[in-house]
Amino acid sequence: MKLTSTAALLALLAAPAIAAPEAYVLDPSHSQIVFSYNHLGYSTTYGMFSGFEGEISFDQEDPAASSVSVSFPVKTMLTGWEQRFGHFMSPDFFDASDDEMVTFTSTAIEVTGEDTAMITGDLTLNGVTKSVVLDAKLNQANTHPMAEKPWAGFNATTTLLRSDYDVGNFAPFVSDEVEVMISVEASLAE
Repeated sequence: MKLTSTAALLALLAAPAIAAPEAYVLDPSHSQIVFSYNHLGYSTTYGMFSGFEGEISFDQEDPAASSVSVSFPVKTMLTGWEQRFGHFMSPDFFDASDDEMVTFTSTAIEVTGEDTAMITGDLTLNGVTKSVVLDAKLNQANTHPMAEKPWAGFNATTTLLRSDYDVGNFAPFVSDEVEVMISVEASLAE
């Protein structure tokens, strides 16, 4: 009997440790989504979402086992010009209510390199949900020098078609394609 329990204990100690994904929360002060589009061929116009929150289930040993979920009100959009914001929130585009949300929930992560991955997920925008792929890069994951706790930073890009989300007015004069650049920081949840 004692031999069996000793053998079981040795087998347990010899088994590789399996790390589980850890919960990280986005740092709203250092997380932004910047988007750009061509305006009539004259300029590239930019907008941004910032100050949003979300969660990352991050497995540094097995990144494919990670996941991400983010949501924020469409009315948190920053355009740099009040009249443009008003036009975006009008029936020409979003016709947004105060509680209309933009959401992204990952459905799969394909690791493509030492610090890169393709993150597939469902993006809901203007009441329409479509699958999108983010070309993502882990900038670093270590102890934050000021917060003194585990921290991670990521960048990602994708291209969306406005018409896929029923906000394609004035295309092709105003580009249907919107370039999206994402940069986020996240800290280990308390």
